[in-house]
Amino acid sequence: MSDTPIDAALIDGSAPKTSDELLAMLADLGIDAPTLDHQPVYTVAEAAALRPQLPGVHTKNLFLRNRKKRMWLVTLLADRQVDLKELGARIGAGRVSFGSPQRLMQYLGLTPGAVSPLAVVNDVGGSVTLVIDAAVLAGPPVQVHPLTNARTTGLAPDDLLRFAESVGHPAQVVELD
Repeated sequence: MSDTPIDAALIDGSAPKTSDELLAMLADLGIDAPTLDHQPVYTVAEAAALRPQLPGVHTKNLFLRNRKKRMWLVTLLADRQVDLKELGARIGAGRVSFGSPQRLMQYLGLTPGAVSPLAVVNDVGGSVTLVIDAAVLAGPPVQVHPLTNARTTGLAPDDLLRFAESVGHPAQVVELD
């Protein structure tokens, strides 16, 4: 399954990984990744309707950049309120703003609505720093999109961290309380 646009390309010109390719990578790592196919969801509110079918920790993800054009992918609890000024300071980024849809595609191979910590698999140049709120890792499974907003995958917190390390993006775990 893939809802990646046909003409999608990463910053180096290569095609982003598909959801099926990602799930195969997880399987190759021995990571249990039960996945639910569903109608595409674009907001945390739309995703909330799926919660009865998906027990565990639900997330939202922010693709951010600063004035120096450094980028961060921040995964936090779905219901967490965010002050971007405070968040930028907490992650050592300074003043941050949301990355554009074009930048999101170039660096993570995603369209808005499909953002997930698993997208670091597409960051071929190591340009994006993955940050995960410690509260997300408090209890399994962590529910994330596997490169499409028409699927949700549950991962054990340790497996999420292990996957990120396996693709060269060890997560910076931060207390965001």
